[in-house]
Amino acid sequence: MKHLLASTPFFSSLLSAVATAGDPLPIESSREKSNTLFNPTPREQWRDLAPDRPDTTESAVTVDAGAWVVEASYFDWRRDGGNDTYTVMATNLKVGLTDRIDLQTVFDAYTWEDPATGAGAEGFSDVTLRLKYNVWGNDGSTSALALFPFVKIPTDTAISNGEVEGGLILPFSTDLAEGVGLGLMAEFDAVHDGIDGYDLEFVHSAVLGFDVTDRLGVFTEYVGVAGPAPYQTYLAGGATLTVNEDLVFDAGVQVGLNGAAEDIGLFGGFTRRF
Repeated sequence: MKHLLASTPFFSSLLSAVATAGDPLPIESSREKSNTLFNPTPREQWRDLAPDRPDTTESAVTVDAGAWVVEASYFDWRRDGGNDTYTVMATNLKVGLTDRIDLQTVFDAYTWEDPATGAGAEGFSDVTLRLKYNVWGNDGSTSALALFPFVKIPTDTAISNGEVEGGLILPFSTDLAEGVGLGLMAEFDAVHDGIDGYDLEFVHSAVLGFDVTDRLGVFTEYVGVAGPAPYQTYLAGGATLTVNEDLVFDAGVQVGLNGAAEDIGLFGGFTRRF
């Protein structure tokens, strides 16, 4: 679930990490390419695939200009107080617009809710449009930072609140050691209060990723959500299996650490580049 947490110590750590990102970028990472959607980057020059799933923490690396990526869940199950929610094909369709910018369209193909009491809702989700701009680190750097604004467009289906919402995501990543990476994220969301205004929600996360082999990776992640509702905390973990340079499978679990959080979630999916 990509919309799941925040504290002052974390935000201070993020600012400190950005301010002390390391040595100057090598020449190849700072050089501007002229490729665009209509003048694609040659396939042999594509950078390593950097999915935004399966963890909550978004990647700071963008899709190469002219390349397409589909990220989707085969299944996503959540339980909260006896209420179950199922999602099929939670999808993120991405396309590289320039060397530094990609456009993403996010939606759930089908979701149904099975509450413990009463009737549930089901249908197609709202659509979220996201534009990721890589500030640095797309190529040849041990760290990366991105600016990631987004807007949610309501579809007025049974599972939509019918309101336009949006926000800004700030993902940062850095290599800690050979085969070990750290990702940090701060996300500021304008969430409709259900009456006549908006509340600010602050999502924050930290993830550690480990390369077990050339193909197998594992991760563990902390997520927090702060806002008008009680603070939510989550612990997640999972694994990724790289089939080839353009295809990755994943699976994971997310567990709520306090009463305000969802009890548990299980998910599995894939990332495919074209």
